[in-house]
Amino acid sequence: MFHYRRRVPTDLLTVWEGREVWRSLDTDSYAMALRRIHRIAADVESEFEKARASIGRLADPALIFTTLDGPSISLPWAPPVPQPAPPPPSNRRTIGDVYDRFIADPKHQWSKRTQIAHSTTRKWVVEVFGEETPLTDITREGCRDFVALLREMPKSAHQRFPDMTIKEVVAAAKARGEARLISTANLNAYVNRFGGVMNWAINEGYLDRNPLKGLKLPDPVKKRDKRNPFSPEQLRRIFDAPIYTGCRDDANGYAIPGDQRPRRARFWVPLIALFSGLRLNEICQLEVSDVREIDGVPCFSVASGISRAGDEKRVKTNASERVVPVHDELVRCGFLAFVASQRLCGETNLFPELPFGHLGYRSTAISRWFTRFLENAGAAAPLTCFHSFRHNFRDGLREAKIDRDLALVLGGWTTDGKGTAVADNYGSGYQPRALVEPLNSVRFPTLDLTHLRFIDVA
Repeated sequence: MFHYRRRVPTDLLTVWEGREVWRSLDTDSYAMALRRIHRIAADVESEFEKARASIGRLADPALIFTTLDGPSISLPWAPPVPQPAPPPPSNRRTIGDVYDRFIADPKHQWSKRTQIAHSTTRKWVVEVFGEETPLTDITREGCRDFVALLREMPKSAHQRFPDMTIKEVVAAAKARGEARLISTANLNAYVNRFGGVMNWAINEGYLDRNPLKGLKLPDPVKKRDKRNPFSPEQLRRIFDAPIYTGCRDDANGYAIPGDQRPRRARFWVPLIALFSGLRLNEICQLEVSDVREIDGVPCFSVASGISRAGDEKRVKTNASERVVPVHDELVRCGFLAFVASQRLCGETNLFPELPFGHLGYRSTAISRWFTRFLENAGAAAPLTCFHSFRHNFRDGLREAKIDRDLALVLGGWTTDGKGTAVADNYGSGYQPRALVEPLNSVRFPTLDLTHLRFIDVA
């Protein structure tokens, strides 16, 4: 049996019994005794320091608390001390959190319509995958299932099936035998928006790859077949309708023959679209000051920004910002006289009677009206709508054999990106005088508008 022996310091003889301290190491093993002696020595030194403190002598606190408050020692037979779980790595963010960060990114300058589209997509994504699901747990197979679910989504689901989850909507549509499903183009739009979130997450370092890449569906409808131009007969019915030949009024009586010939938005907007190629909202948001002479040429100025009234003006693409001369046929119909009268009346907007829709577009109300107008005029046909006027305008440019670059500028169409995009950044573009002749070359020989003319233009 081994023992530890330590002489008592002289300054403690008055409080210690005996001159030596003995402690058993409780072992017959020499190796074990050598290991235990250090702990016993520490205990004894701690007792000496406590004794010094008890008689008012200077003591070392570190030695006193060595055994009482020192770090614990894990013995082989002791239960392990539970350790707190490490915090999750930054790349384990949830899909809900990442989606919210994406939407809040100040780089995104979205219209209200686009904001709603992203919010709808987010709602469906988190319903399918779970808001608290880590982004990195979203698999390729899960994304395929999401696309498969979209293929069964009915049209206008958020309006016709409010307060339902995407799976509930699909089930309800199936129960009703719903055959009106969203188009492939709309489905791919949802996939594009979700995929955009994933690409953004890759750039932010939250994700390594996009599991949605390549999952868009091939669209069976060719792009040029999505809308048709109006046929000559449709155009005749449109511009021979009572609102152009005489109606009761241009409100509820626009389809009823009468002796009134009001010339406001419902009269001018279709004509401007046919002879300028402007999009519906580009026309509806025009201000009086947007119709002006540039180098002696009366022109439409199409641009984004803030209007004089403080309203936001939007264009579809950068190429949409352009100057388009006013077609001679519009001048014959008295359009410039109409603009002058609006200016004299102190109007800011060219068509002040057009209200903003719930998405912030002045075109909302007239778009709905034009659908009813086509029905009343007997001019409705599959694959035709207001946008068909742009197809008529493009066909007019082709038939007049207008140079492709000029046609793209007049219609505000983007280039195809194959060799022309860089060149488009050079120079100041076409001046209005260079665009007058190509624009006025657009003719519709079978369409007779003599009943609308105020003046003749040589």
